[in-house]
Amino acid sequence: MQSNKENKSPLVLIPIFLNFFIMGFVDIVGVATNYVKKDFVLSETTASIIPMMVFVWFAVCAVPTGVLMGKIGRKKTVAVSLVITALAMGISFLVYSYLGILFAFALLGIGNTILQVSLNPLVASVVRKEKLTSILTMGQFIKAIASFLGPILVGFAATQVGDWRFIFLFYGLATILSIVVLYTLHIDEPTETVEKSSSFRKIFTLLNDKYLINCILVIVLIVGIDVGLNTSIPQLLMDRLAIPLEDAALGTSLYFAARTIGTFVGALLLVRLSAVKFLRGTIVLAVLAFVGMIFSSSLWGLLAAIVIVGLACANVFSIIFSLALQHDMKHANEISALMIMGVSGGALVLPLQGLITDMSSFTAGLSVILVSMLIIGSISYKFKY
Repeated sequence: MQSNKENKSPLVLIPIFLNFFIMGFVDIVGVATNYVKKDFVLSETTASIIPMMVFVWFAVCAVPTGVLMGKIGRKKTVAVSLVITALAMGISFLVYSYLGILFAFALLGIGNTILQVSLNPLVASVVRKEKLTSILTMGQFIKAIASFLGPILVGFAATQVGDWRFIFLFYGLATILSIVVLYTLHIDEPTETVEKSSSFRKIFTLLNDKYLINCILVIVLIVGIDVGLNTSIPQLLMDRLAIPLEDAALGTSLYFAARTIGTFVGALLLVRLSAVKFLRGTIVLAVLAFVGMIFSSSLWGLLAAIVIVGLACANVFSIIFSLALQHDMKHANEISALMIMGVSGGALVLPLQGLITDMSSFTAGLSVILVSMLIIGSISYKFKY
């Protein structure tokens, strides 16, 4: 029987981190939607279906992926996700029509869901337990780099190559490379992870564990906070500073940049610091900065608050994922499925924010994000360190 202690070679991290980079490809859906909308003269409603085709699969495929991992193993499940992702990129590049894009982005959502569910438990099986939080955080940093580079690469392809769709060719080739590296370096997971088959009943039985319920709730809230901030920051800057959307949208880029830096710094600090203490401290910092963001009316005050919130929230997802996996390593496959299913639940926060905004005011709507942060802070004191 193999154990994660046997995977001491740093080479094993190459396919791990490469797959985290592939994981970030899904964030191309935002900028791609704008290009597809322009190319096919789509209405807002019709164009909004494109990102939905990606997001919905986190709810649909997460638990079945946990079952699949139990039957074929984590590494093979990761390989399946990469094949589906490569196929999605090929269709996007070769069959460019509205229906073709819908089908391709549905495949992208399915592939990304499978990858997110299977890659984190695979990491848990090949690195030492005490390094898991740091490695997962570094993986999120690499994923953030891919997300950050996506719009830049699309712009380069559109202006320098002549067609923005060449981004799909690049992503497809990168995904194929990841498949080759995955098998070339022979990531050997512990044999017991393949021998124990998951089931839908076994996965949902874990919901009786209050610790895991708290982890899932934090995942729902932090994803909701992220989506809410991405949507609210441009509007906030336009309202407070009276600037056009083109300039205000840069606030979102600033938030993404801060998150990218935050995940890198977090990966370094979490090697030595307690993950729970780090979580509590950063959430307090996020709450204070967000309160400042709500009440600030100066350019530099708002920008500083955006950066601090981005830095503070950057590591919550990876810390909670790590805590959940370490809580019950024997059910890592099933726990990963539930955590990723929680990602889709994050979509519930934004409609609630929109409803309160419509009923009252934009500032009142921001209170949903603040309450979400406070709930995460409260839950963090239920975790032991």
